[in-house]
Amino acid sequence: MTATLLSTKRVEKPWGRHQLWPGFANPAPGDDPLGEIWFEAPGDIPPDLLIKYLFTSEKLSVQVHPDDDAARAAGFARGKDEAWVILAAEPDATIALGTLAPVDHATLKAAALDGSIVDLLDWKPVQAGDYFYSPAGTVHAIGAGVTLVEVQQNIDLTYRLYDYGRPRELHLEAGIAVSNAVPFVAQAAPGKVAENRIILAEGPKFVLERWSGGDRTVTLPHGMSGWLVPLAGHGMADDIAWQAGQCVMLAGEVAIAASPGSDILFAYPGADRI
Repeated sequence: MTATLLSTKRVEKPWGRHQLWPGFANPAPGDDPLGEIWFEAPGDIPPDLLIKYLFTSEKLSVQVHPDDDAARAAGFARGKDEAWVILAAEPDATIALGTLAPVDHATLKAAALDGSIVDLLDWKPVQAGDYFYSPAGTVHAIGAGVTLVEVQQNIDLTYRLYDYGRPRELHLEAGIAVSNAVPFVAQAAPGKVAENRIILAEGPKFVLERWSGGDRTVTLPHGMSGWLVPLAGHGMADDIAWQAGQCVMLAGEVAIAASPGSDILFAYPGADRI
């Protein structure tokens, strides 16, 4: 029975913002914009998943992540599936997922070099409440004006294909090699399974649920952790107090009490965990 309140890591990004999300302190006016907040677990062994908030004022790079096999072949512990839950979005905000039509690797590389890759992508309008599970190999980009929570396999491994002229490293050879440049097919949402619990995504690497307020008991198998991400409200996980803007990692059997009106994400590894 363990509940651990995770520490936060603030990550500056050129596409970030000075106005964040309730619960997070804004950067000072003269500081660089903040793009991400990571929740980090104690100890030397990294857990299966990593939770982030993202705050965008510009388009992020066009990028792709390798799957487990490709990542291990390159010397990394795992690949990266990820999922996004949109918390807020400006009226014209978009996220690119997949390509409008299948694109071969030679064409994709040429388009990355001349910038036309942005026109090959399927830019989808987004609004608060949307969610997407993006498997490794999906060519994607997050647009401007979006606040979201990202759940991902715990690896800092991104191959940039195009970055709008920003002076950052690209990874064309590695990125093109792992790209599955085809139209994105959204995972069918399993849907509502209980009055105060909705399964948003049930991917091979992790499951993502959304909870409302109330009391419940979480029981996780031995050796597996779960991540409680309160978007609104407050409560207790055993004897650990939590509130919106924090993240609690759970193990074993944990009693959860959430205030009325709470809005909570809960993530845990899927059947095909690494």
